[in-house]
Amino acid sequence: MFKRSLYMCLWMTLMTGIVYPLLITLVAHLSMPLQANGSLIRVNDKVIGSHLIGQKFTSEKYFWGRPSASHYDPLHSGGSNLGPISAKLKEQVQARIAHLQSTTSIDSSQLIPDDLLFASGSGLDPHITLDAGLYQKKRIAKARGFNEADIQLLDRLIEYMTEKRTFKFMGQPCLNVLRLNIALDELSNKDKHHHE
Repeated sequence: MFKRSLYMCLWMTLMTGIVYPLLITLVAHLSMPLQANGSLIRVNDKVIGSHLIGQKFTSEKYFWGRPSASHYDPLHSGGSNLGPISAKLKEQVQARIAHLQSTTSIDSSQLIPDDLLFASGSGLDPHITLDAGLYQKKRIAKARGFNEADIQLLDRLIEYMTEKRTFKFMGQPCLNVLRLNIALDELSNKDKHHHE
């Protein structure tokens, strides 16, 4: 009886701990290699991030993502757990409002999109809403010295990079911040070469 139990334990360990994970990993790498490897983004053969994990951008030349309670650390992801009546949360939001208004050439009475004020539950959300992207457009155009033609190209870029609703009804249109900023740099480089 003991030997049979031992054999069964070893067999199940082999099948569920080694064979099954290897088989699933092989199938994943063959059928969806990008996702199986973490949806990594490469520029000039160098990994600069992932489609799935938000990063911190501070330069006024780039789109900024959602605030992060975990400081964008993928090893310690999570929310702040601050409730709607939290004085600390109110203080954080007011500081974010002041910062956005001081860096954005927009009437201070204009509403700031919520996702630029409140952190996501994971602290690693790679997306912002389309409204949050459009809100930052003037700041970016000013920081990069864009003229009217450049701003029109920026509008087209935002439209092109907008991810539609899933199945046309789930969620809302959004922008992947890292992918958008990579495309923004490419747009700026093309414009620079065009004027040289």
